[in-house]
Amino acid sequence: MTAETSTTSQAAATPVARITDLAVSFATDAGPVRAVDGVDLEVAPGEVLAIVGESGSGKTVTAKTILGLLPQTATTRGAVVLSSREGGTTDVVSVSASQLRQARGRDVAMVFQEPSTALNPVYTVGWQIAEGLRAHGKVSKAEARERAIEALRQVGIPDPEHRVDHYPHQFSGGQKQRIVIAMALALGPGLIVADEPTTALDVTVQAEILALLRHLRDETGTAIVLITHNMGVVADLADRVAVMYQGKVVEQAAVRDLFAAPQADYTKALLGAVPRIGEGRARAAERLAARPAGWEEAAPVVEATDLVITYPGRFRRPSFTAVDQVSLRIRPGEVLGLVGESGSGKTTIARAIAGLQPVSGGSLKVLGTEMLGARPRDLKAMRPRLGFVFQDPATSFNPLLTIAECVAEPLVVHGRFASPAAARQRVDELLEAVQLPRSYGDRFPHELSGGQRQRASLARGLALDPELLVADEPTSALDVSVQARVLELFAELQKELGFACLFVSHDLAVVDLLADRIAVLYRGKLVEEGTGEQVLGNPREEYTKRLIASLPVPDPVAQAARREELAALTA
Repeated sequence: MTAETSTTSQAAATPVARITDLAVSFATDAGPVRAVDGVDLEVAPGEVLAIVGESGSGKTVTAKTILGLLPQTATTRGAVVLSSREGGTTDVVSVSASQLRQARGRDVAMVFQEPSTALNPVYTVGWQIAEGLRAHGKVSKAEARERAIEALRQVGIPDPEHRVDHYPHQFSGGQKQRIVIAMALALGPGLIVADEPTTALDVTVQAEILALLRHLRDETGTAIVLITHNMGVVADLADRVAVMYQGKVVEQAAVRDLFAAPQADYTKALLGAVPRIGEGRARAAERLAARPAGWEEAAPVVEATDLVITYPGRFRRPSFTAVDQVSLRIRPGEVLGLVGESGSGKTTIARAIAGLQPVSGGSLKVLGTEMLGARPRDLKAMRPRLGFVFQDPATSFNPLLTIAECVAEPLVVHGRFASPAAARQRVDELLEAVQLPRSYGDRFPHELSGGQRQRASLARGLALDPELLVADEPTSALDVSVQARVLELFAELQKELGFACLFVSHDLAVVDLLADRIAVLYRGKLVEEGTGEQVLGNPREEYTKRLIASLPVPDPVAQAARREELAALTA
């Protein structure tokens, strides 16, 4: 064996990151809280390691430790050793701040969950990519620009020579995520930490980002630590999986072994909580059989006929038609699932039904009220009969009010009670209905987990016993185990209270689980409608087929076949 061959094999055997006995505690008023407890992990060059687990399991804290991004309240024990491409090593836990700054970007980089907050809105994307290059060496302005253009080209941004001078708001959500990935790749790090890189993206854009990460891994040899709660994404991209629970790694295995034969009880429960297309058909048949005779002839609670919604142009730009000639109806007690990629018009229709978006043309009748040309006083009688569950309860709740005051708000606004204190008994009943202890009413929104806040948001939406509930992506930000509990709760409440519902989502498996019928939107038009068995089991339209093929399934073998199917559909 030559010296060169020996050096190459040694480099290949050296992990790009080695975590040894990592423990992280946070100082709080109630005493130290142990978030990570004795974690041992290794990441090989060119490997994708997925770290999975529910909220609070310690996966994001572990990821942030790799980059030294923990707050000052954190106490860290153990070692996190990064290997550079030049052969040196850096222990993130013990090095100085200046050495850590040199390691970031060069040895390890991060792709954040929400690109809109990771990008600075006042600088062009080219300037932001070049900033990282200039921070790690003497690079001329012209050279930094050329490398920024090349980075944008590498991640598939069209016309990078011109787009390099554009600002973040001029890109779509998927393109912004590609730009964040380009920033991470600019200095050629050996390791990228991707924290929920596809959570906020619809399935078609998610498939593009996963294909991009796979291509970059194969092309550059960069290893990836993937933090996610989406087991379909894990099956699609990961080589190896580490499962975390309450700060500990409870199981590690190759991706195919883990999905085929999980060993830990928690891993089995995690995989069992993942919704799969086809599971909702039996439930839909049960709901149909339980309906009273003649329910189909009842007056619909929502009836759209050739609905048009247009956003007026500004600054000499033409107007934009977001919803174009859409006709649909929701009968009493029925759940209609509305699916489609970002920009298809789903949320616009949901907001129009709730009276939050003016209707431009056609007809939209909600609970007997015509929304076209409706004035605020026309909507006054309709509003108490309609509830709304927002996508992100953290931003829809007033942070200065307690949960009880937030849930009581619609009761007070519509005159059912004189004050939040007077409504407290009704609020307690609502919290118990969504399986939250009464005592949680005295907490503030930031003191609840994501799943608990979403349950409180559901309680607020149901406070007035609405005939119609509009739920806009209510589970998209939840991990699989919490999502499963919220969906089960939603199904139970809908069965018990009998409200009709418009359920907006980009997760086809979730919609299949809850909806009686599914409507598919594409660029503002309704392209397909029917039962879950008709739309998801035997789709007619090419767009619906592409949408289904884009959804990653929690099975590495089946997902590999679906990737080939998607490639054939998009060719």
